[in-house]
Amino acid sequence: MCGPKPLDPSSSPRALLGAELRHRRERAGFTQEELGAPLFVSGSFIGQLEAGTRRMQPEYASRIDEVLGTEGFFARNCKAANKSKYPDHFAEAAEAEAHAETIKEYAPQLIPGLLQTEAYARAVFRAYQPTATEDVIDELVEARLERGHLLDDPTRPLLWAVLDEAVLRRATGGPKVMAEALRKVAEMFRRHRVIVQVLPFAAGAHAALDGALELMAFSDAPPLAYLDGPGWGQLEDGPATVARHELTSDLLGASALSPEASLALIESVAEDYEHEDQP
Repeated sequence: MCGPKPLDPSSSPRALLGAELRHRRERAGFTQEELGAPLFVSGSFIGQLEAGTRRMQPEYASRIDEVLGTEGFFARNCKAANKSKYPDHFAEAAEAEAHAETIKEYAPQLIPGLLQTEAYARAVFRAYQPTATEDVIDELVEARLERGHLLDDPTRPLLWAVLDEAVLRRATGGPKVMAEALRKVAEMFRRHRVIVQVLPFAAGAHAALDGALELMAFSDAPPLAYLDGPGWGQLEDGPATVARHELTSDLLGASALSPEASLALIESVAEDYEHEDQP
């Protein structure tokens, strides 16, 4: 069996903390499962901390210091490692995306953040926070666009998105903004950078009526599932829970239009918005 993938401590404070955790754990003679037991977490959770795909919370850091005898090292450093430009409920998921090999997403209402244009993102954040200052909205938009640079790499991560037809039909920001946003999705599709399917209204009831779903798979850590709603988010790592959400994702893909038919619909709706925007 291959050994752990070498970590790059220079990549981020969280990677540095994860590398140090692995070093201290191995030096103390603990397996991941043995270190997880007194923290009441799984060995896979410890592996995710070491890989940098999960953030180390202060309560875990303090307990790790006690178990490994590290004299407060992790408690002192986890705060710096957890600094994020994203909202608290989404920060851990956004940071995990940066390490993912594959991302599968079901979007019930909005174009996925990784594919949004600046104008579309601005319309979304303004709807969320109608009384916020322009500086606040600018910071949120900047963080979202920066997150989208994950797709600058020609092959990684693989993004497979299932968009509910409502995503196409809800005129977020108006016809001009929607036309541009859908053209970007289609362009990324035609460049073979992403896989997109549309779940049509005609599909009726489906496996994810409760809301959005994101699945992330990693080369060096167990998979994660992220569920979210207005102002909240939950990252799941339990194998049974993640497996259930993976089944949901498979069912959505089976109910959706083919990628080719989805592209045709996306471009048709974009064209409708462009005509609507004409005087």
